[in-house]
Amino acid sequence: MFLTRFRVNTARAGARRLLSSPQLLHGAVMASFADPLPSDPVSAGPSTPSGPSAPGGAAPRVLWRIDHNSRAEVLLHLVSPRRPDLTHLVEEAGWPTTGGWQTFDYGAFLTGLAAGSTWAFRLTANPVHSIRRTPDEPTKRTAHLTQRHQAGWLLKQQERAGFTVVEKAPERRLLPEGDEHELVVHRQRGLSFGKNDRLAAGRHTVTLVTATYDGRLRVTDPDALRRTLTAGLGKAKAYGCGLMTLSPVRG
Repeated sequence: MFLTRFRVNTARAGARRLLSSPQLLHGAVMASFADPLPSDPVSAGPSTPSGPSAPGGAAPRVLWRIDHNSRAEVLLHLVSPRRPDLTHLVEEAGWPTTGGWQTFDYGAFLTGLAAGSTWAFRLTANPVHSIRRTPDEPTKRTAHLTQRHQAGWLLKQQERAGFTVVEKAPERRLLPEGDEHELVVHRQRGLSFGKNDRLAAGRHTVTLVTATYDGRLRVTDPDALRRTLTAGLGKAKAYGCGLMTLSPVRG
């Protein structure tokens, strides 16, 4: 597995075009590999590399996320079973003569994850749930829209995903309810963009809600967490959701 970081030059028209559409950025990400790699059904290829299975039977796959750290710093993070070549992205949305990308061997880090260790994390996800208004009605996938429900969605995933979000000490909680964890939910976005539908031979609109999570977690099941980090968490992975990254806790 490989972890790649690419800084986007937002002053360029090509970068703004890609950032405006997860569908276009998904295509650019998948073009980083000479051979097909597993992604969501929108572009899954016939070839699936071997690897450890993930929750739900998934295997390691291509995951990506855009981090808007500031107006001047927009980063593309990419996790993949094979090393990517982002030359085309540098030419369209980077600095062709002075900039590039950094790719790291992710395997040693994943192997070193240990139960009980604590990490800072970031995740952009598509927090959804299934509802029905009457017992006879089919279930419908619906997005969580409030910070409280979006946080609750992540807390429901944690046991299966191999971690637990660290709880705050009682004296550090600012609210009587809903502030029990080292977790911040921010950058909630409603996205709507066009997608070519090969089955319907036409174009339709994709609508989804995303939220970014920052917090601290404690590893409870290293194998499950490794699968989460390489196969993603939640829905809409082709559109920049599901990639969780870890970093050392500071302070």
